[in-house]
Amino acid sequence: MSALSSRPVALVTGAARGIGRACAVALGAAGFHVLLADLAMDEALGETVRALEASGVEAQAFAIDVADLSRHDALVDAAVSRWGRLDCLVNNAGVGVLSRGDLLDVTPESFDRCVSVNTRAVFFLSQVAARHMLAQGEIGGHHRSIVTITSSNAVAVSIARGEYCVSKAASSMTTRLFALRLADEGIGVYEVRPGIIATAMTQPVQAHYDAAIADGRVPARRWGQPEDVASTVRTMAEGRLAYTIGQAVTVDGGLTVPRF
Repeated sequence: MSALSSRPVALVTGAARGIGRACAVALGAAGFHVLLADLAMDEALGETVRALEASGVEAQAFAIDVADLSRHDALVDAAVSRWGRLDCLVNNAGVGVLSRGDLLDVTPESFDRCVSVNTRAVFFLSQVAARHMLAQGEIGGHHRSIVTITSSNAVAVSIARGEYCVSKAASSMTTRLFALRLADEGIGVYEVRPGIIATAMTQPVQAHYDAAIADGRVPARRWGQPEDVASTVRTMAEGRLAYTIGQAVTVDGGLTVPRF
């Protein structure tokens, strides 16, 4: 293991693009060194590494399919080997449905894919990170945290994407479970529920969401941006919501506020 870094260290999954990239950049701006995990060592991941290094912090890329639980230890070890510590895990990697359609036509393949990445990987990577954070203890007064990006569909039903809703609702419960288990240890566990965010995942249905925003279903009357989510994640990682236990912060422009 290398010398202990005086800076806190964050691990962000799905970090090459979209919300994950914005979270990594925001954490870098907050002074974190960042391990960036994504499926492949592609140009997008390299660009994110360079953007962080240009801001004055260190960054390292790690190629991983988070659905492969056997590699979770190696992922956490990569951060610890480089910087001697891990202070924040951001569970951002996620997948959508293979195809939108009737709930009665959902296939086991699409269901299992959503659960494998959006639920199972989140649970077990949180477990690995929590074990390390407990053994490590708090270093230099820096807050330790686990942040999971779920979705407004953790609570809002979308019949055309039933398997996605199920997977995100399950990760919402995972957050509450880990939050209560780790509260007494001083580790904050948080959930962020994005609404309609401009990313590659939402681009194929942009017209549908444009209409929803125009119709007033989003009171803020605009698309959410990855940076809207990232600013919330940064707040959590910096320990500015330290007395918030097992709660979800909704970043959706008012989309899921009950109305009549």
